[in-house]
Amino acid sequence: MFEKLEQLEDLYRDLEAQLADPAVAGDGERYTVVAKQHAQLASTVIAYRQWKAVAADLEAAREMVAESEGEDRDAMASEVEELEARLETLEAELKLELVPTDPKDDKDVIVEIRAAAGGDEAGLFAGELETMYLRYAERQGWRTQVLSESAQGIGGVKEAIVEIVGRGAYAHLKHESGVHRVQRVPATESQGRIHTSTASVAVLPAAEEVDVEVDPNELRVDVYRSSGPGGQSVNTTDSAVRITHLPTGVVVSCQDEKSQHQNRDKAMRILRARLLQAAEERAAKERADTRQGQIGTGDRSEKIRTYNFPQSRVTDHRIGRSWHDLDGLFGGELDELVAVLRQTEREARLTQLEGADVDGPRGA
Repeated sequence: MFEKLEQLEDLYRDLEAQLADPAVAGDGERYTVVAKQHAQLASTVIAYRQWKAVAADLEAAREMVAESEGEDRDAMASEVEELEARLETLEAELKLELVPTDPKDDKDVIVEIRAAAGGDEAGLFAGELETMYLRYAERQGWRTQVLSESAQGIGGVKEAIVEIVGRGAYAHLKHESGVHRVQRVPATESQGRIHTSTASVAVLPAAEEVDVEVDPNELRVDVYRSSGPGGQSVNTTDSAVRITHLPTGVVVSCQDEKSQHQNRDKAMRILRARLLQAAEERAAKERADTRQGQIGTGDRSEKIRTYNFPQSRVTDHRIGRSWHDLDGLFGGELDELVAVLRQTEREARLTQLEGADVDGPRGA
């Protein structure tokens, strides 16, 4: 492990030198690639340097213990114990830093949010989840675009599809896939009874043309006049677009823009993301890592997270942990929750790798 860390630190120094090189700084494309590699290594190298500093302090403390007597020796022995514990913690962190990441982690995402069980209240909840993710993205400095949105009931949404563009967007948001459940007294409830409603969320890594090859001959493109709530016409031209991928039957519609070209562009981005996800599901079927497994049926009994308003508590059932700041979370303050879920993923990956090492060489 430490030989690998030394190699990474050497690479990090080389990347730092390249970033300071005027020739690299003047080449925008090359500078972007180097800066990205540098940023990816930063946390690992910083952790390794902390480990080396503590290891040096521990060695010095042990030497002082050997040379000390009486109370000084006891004090130094106590410091040695503290440094040993700190070093052990840092070693565990370094193991996690070396766990291979998901190759899709740096991708942009398309987030699909749909009202499920609960009628109008489910639509309101779906709209709140959409706003939560938009605000979180804003806090991260990411760009967002609502690709599609259909209103429902008394101000909620039946379905919302949002594109989020930013470094690490998929790494931060992929754990949001699943059924989200809300428990609260709806504004329309005269008896003060608590209702349970759900919304499903699917987070898809955005697909580039190189990721998914779409044959134009396998597409059926229909154009039609867009309409607003209640069927009213919102555009007098045939600007709405419906694209059907004939081999799979996947259908995507977009009508939010006035331009047919813009609606087609949005629809193709959604289609590519869905086709990429479908391809990955087929490849991962043996591990039960399917999209249906992610989002379930939307039934109230299926959930990854519950937002309990009477108790002002949010509980993520996958990790058995709760937070008591509903207003903050719906305001986009998801940093702590996201960090815990990412840490849990890395620990699970490490356990899998260690298990593979015990069973035999990976790939054997």
